[in-house]
Amino acid sequence: MKLDIFTVNDNNNNAQKAIISQIKELINYKNLEPGDKLPSERMLSEKFGVTRSNIRDTIQKLEFYGLLKSIPQSGTFVANIGVVAMNGMIDDILRLESPDFKSLVETRILLELKTVSLASLRRTDKDLKNIEDALNAYEVKARDGEDAVQEDLLFHLAIAKASGNATMNMFMLTIIPQIIMDFEKYHVCDKDQSVLGIQEHRDIYEAIKNQNSADAREKMKEHFNFLYQYCYSAENAE
Repeated sequence: MKLDIFTVNDNNNNAQKAIISQIKELINYKNLEPGDKLPSERMLSEKFGVTRSNIRDTIQKLEFYGLLKSIPQSGTFVANIGVVAMNGMIDDILRLESPDFKSLVETRILLELKTVSLASLRRTDKDLKNIEDALNAYEVKARDGEDAVQEDLLFHLAIAKASGNATMNMFMLTIIPQIIMDFEKYHVCDKDQSVLGIQEHRDIYEAIKNQNSADAREKMKEHFNFLYQYCYSAENAE
């Protein structure tokens, strides 16, 4: 299994922000209320002069933030949120900047300390098998001196899934692609570090297997110690 990396360049990001602004203006101009239907993707693409793919991606982003809701075979609707609140949230979205590497790492660590605790308490035998399979795949790559970044992240995603918390799992899936690119860009993990990670991963796995949430959390903190130090040493060097 491999993780597909999806990138968003500046041009795409700017186009998406322009479409979000236009959707906001459309909602206000037509005085659309919660539950009202937006024009079709085809009509919006013609009106805004962009592709239907651009419209679809933007709608999915606004769905992610809970501002729109798409219903198969029916269309896209304004979510059940007041217009004033919606305008404020859209303005905040438009001001968002791409997260820097340090911010992504801090967010990931906070998420994973919680997911590993929950996984220890909630994991099923099937979850444990998925975590073990991901661990073994990582170990093979690391011992052969190959790039094991994706296998590393698949191990952590298996833990997130075992937590039984769909929201945390979704957040992990959201930030993982950028983390992969940043790992490769900044050469975060060398061969020696990958080999050291084998035992750290195995310690985390054993804690989850034994359903010891306190130990699992502590082992995860130890596992992230190198990454945390890397981020702050890089920040101080700038």
